[in-house]
Amino acid sequence: MPQFAANLSLMYTEVPFADRFAAAARDGFQAVEFLFPYAYKPADLAALLRDNGLQLVLFNAPPGGADLPAMATAWDRQARGTAALPGHEGEFRAGVQTALQYAQVLNCPRIHVMSGIVPPGVERESLKGLAVDNLRWAAAEAAREGRDILIEPINLRDMPRYFLNRQDHAHELLDAVQAPNLKVQMDLYHCQIVEGDVATKLHRYLPTGRVAHIQIAGVPARHEPDRGELNYPYLFDTLDALGYTGWVGCEYRPAAGTTEGLGWRDRALAAQPGPQPMR
Repeated sequence: MPQFAANLSLMYTEVPFADRFAAAARDGFQAVEFLFPYAYKPADLAALLRDNGLQLVLFNAPPGGADLPAMATAWDRQARGTAALPGHEGEFRAGVQTALQYAQVLNCPRIHVMSGIVPPGVERESLKGLAVDNLRWAAAEAAREGRDILIEPINLRDMPRYFLNRQDHAHELLDAVQAPNLKVQMDLYHCQIVEGDVATKLHRYLPTGRVAHIQIAGVPARHEPDRGELNYPYLFDTLDALGYTGWVGCEYRPAAGTTEGLGWRDRALAAQPGPQPMR
């Protein structure tokens, strides 16, 4: 059975961010992920992880901003990444360097780099060269620190005109960059909305070894995985059959209370031998 990581940006929003670490630990999670840490001091976040016995498995590079205050507020200002955004190469490099500094303190092995919104009047294909150059530089910087850089296809309903939205597009970029530490973050929620045929995509891409992280949510409303059109018990069995040993990030918005909505996870774990989460 996959190992699940709680996404503290979307889950446990009933309590302040700093209290979500303890809440996730109480619910039996051993790992967490979140979107952006830049409003917090890395040492403070490291203490929260340490005090609650949690491993941080993923976070995002800043979606924009040239300095830390701007990086901390970029998402709220509608920035959605700079890897494929013309004229923002300086912001991109500053963001990756800042993310690597956080990753060192937080002992996090993976950083998701967002691509950005295709500007009006610009064709997506014309930005591929810029994305390849930026990602090649980012992967080289991360390799020196022993980190992976991840890219994620995101659906165009939630994020119109986002540069990267298909699994084959992501793997084309990996082919062009040719860096072993540049990998794909495969969110099954986004994949279902854009492409469907999710199990076939898993069979195609997981054996390549280039999918470093998986995320889940119910479709279409992005609530718990047992709400909606995807058959997650079948997909979890598929991950097992394919030998996936990475983390599965629970990047969903609970329909009500976070803890009360974890029945899907408890049922999934109960179907497998071994110790169960304590709550």
